[in-house]
Amino acid sequence: MDVGANSFVWGDNDARAGDANSVAAWARSVAELVESEPGWRPVVVAIDGCGGAGKSSLAALVGPLLDDAPVVHMDDLYPGWDGLARAVPLLVEQVLAPLARGERASYRRYDWVAGGYAETLVVPVHRYVVVEGVGSSAGAARAYTDVRVWVQAPVGLRRQRGEDRDGGGFAGHWERWAAQEQALFDTDRTPDHAHLTIETGPG
Repeated sequence: MDVGANSFVWGDNDARAGDANSVAAWARSVAELVESEPGWRPVVVAIDGCGGAGKSSLAALVGPLLDDAPVVHMDDLYPGWDGLARAVPLLVEQVLAPLARGERASYRRYDWVAGGYAETLVVPVHRYVVVEGVGSSAGAARAYTDVRVWVQAPVGLRRQRGEDRDGGGFAGHWERWAAQEQALFDTDRTPDHAHLTIETGPG
C-alpha cells in the first residue's frame, strides 16, 4: 500500500495557509541544492512538535503545495503509547536511511486498536517527502532531514485538540505521552535545530 499525501487530517483549523506556503518555499529552495549533489534523493521535510500542536494539519497543507508529496505519519510508527523513543530509530532505519541512499522506503504501520504492526506502507518516489509527528526531526533523524519545522501551541490548547480529535481516548494517556516528549526534547533540544518555528495558537 502506498503512503498518500493526505492520509488523514487532525484539526482542520490548526495550521494556516501562510505557514504552509513558507514551509513549501523553503523546501523548494533546498531542492536546488539537493539536486546539485551526486546521485538522487528526495528533499525531506520534517514537521515536529509536541502532541496537539498542529503538525498533521500543517503537513496536510504542505503536501499538496509540493506537488502532492507523500506524507509519512509518525503515528504509524510509534509502537504504542510508550514507544516514542523507539520510533525515531524505526523512522531512520525504515524510511530516512533508504531515502538518503536513493532507495525505495517502506515501513510497517502500527495498528493502535490491535496493538501490533499491520500492513507495510510504501513511500512513493517523489521529489519531496514530508515526515510529520513527534520526534520526526529528533536525534538520529535530524541528519537525514533537509527542512526542519517546529510547530508549537499553548499546552492547554494542545491537550484540548488531542482530546477532541481522539474522542477522549487520548485523555488517559496524555501525561505519560507528555513525559516522553519532555524527556526526548529536553535532551535533544529539538526546537533549537529547527529552520522554521510556527505558532498555531490563537492570534
